[in-house]
Amino acid sequence: MHASTLMHGPGARHPGGAVAAKRASAPREAANDVARPGAPAPITRPVVRLTPEEQRRELKRAELRGWLARLFAPVLGLVLFGLLWQLVAHSNGQLPTPAKVWQAAITLFSDPFYQKGPNDQGIGWNVLSSLKRVGMGFGLAALVAIPLGFVIGRFPFFNQMAAPLISLLKPVSPLAWLPIGLLLFKAANPAAIGTIFICSLWPMIINTAVGVRQIPQEYLNVAKVLQLSEWKVLTRILFPAVLPFMLTGVRLSIGIAWLVIVAAEMLTGGVGIGFWVWDEWNNLNVQHIIIAIFVIGIVGLALEQLLIFIARRFSFDQ
Repeated sequence: MHASTLMHGPGARHPGGAVAAKRASAPREAANDVARPGAPAPITRPVVRLTPEEQRRELKRAELRGWLARLFAPVLGLVLFGLLWQLVAHSNGQLPTPAKVWQAAITLFSDPFYQKGPNDQGIGWNVLSSLKRVGMGFGLAALVAIPLGFVIGRFPFFNQMAAPLISLLKPVSPLAWLPIGLLLFKAANPAAIGTIFICSLWPMIINTAVGVRQIPQEYLNVAKVLQLSEWKVLTRILFPAVLPFMLTGVRLSIGIAWLVIVAAEMLTGGVGIGFWVWDEWNNLNVQHIIIAIFVIGIVGLALEQLLIFIARRFSFDQ
């Protein structure tokens, strides 16, 4: 005998049947409610169609709101940073307030290119001296690193030969090379340039090699079918495809170079923004040190944004 008959008897109905019948009757009841004369009619919203002029106005308003949001966020961040700085300076007593630093900056930048001696020059000359060292070290590194990256990425044998050496030397702190530079060049300025040269190599080598390896094999197969020379493969296939990767390496290298030159100049002395910061510390002029921190950051940001702009101009889709 069926289980339902045993539990409920011959005339019993299965509970599931009642539920199913109730669910089946629900749509009909809802339909009857809608069709009932006394039932309220459903509310429908009229479709508003904008004219082309109104659409343009709405688009301009949306663009204005987005522009204000992008402007408000960084301004709010700067205001919060200034308030935090003021709070720390008020509670510490030795850190100058933003107002005092601002007044010192006005006085300092009123004559940024004065010269009172070989080691007493304005902040403008110090920044230019640091940029000169960075440019020389970075330029020499680019002349070596970019061709080497192409060779490492193009030929697996050279990649296997250079990989252990790069993995060993890349993690070394750049300042660890400064004593070696002083030993080899017997002077502080070439030693600082040599340190910039070494620390700028690795990002350009690695990014250029990675860009070469990212090139689809079909491109190289077509070059073999057309019997293109290695020079034509380099200029017509490799270089346009690798250029975005190469510029990324250049951007990373210039950031590292500007970071390292400040520390190197603190140790070597002479004219430069790093030596200027250390000299102001010896004079206990904390206001000028804070100004130098902002100058270093602004110059580094300007260099990075310039290279990002160049990278966008030379980025191509495959």
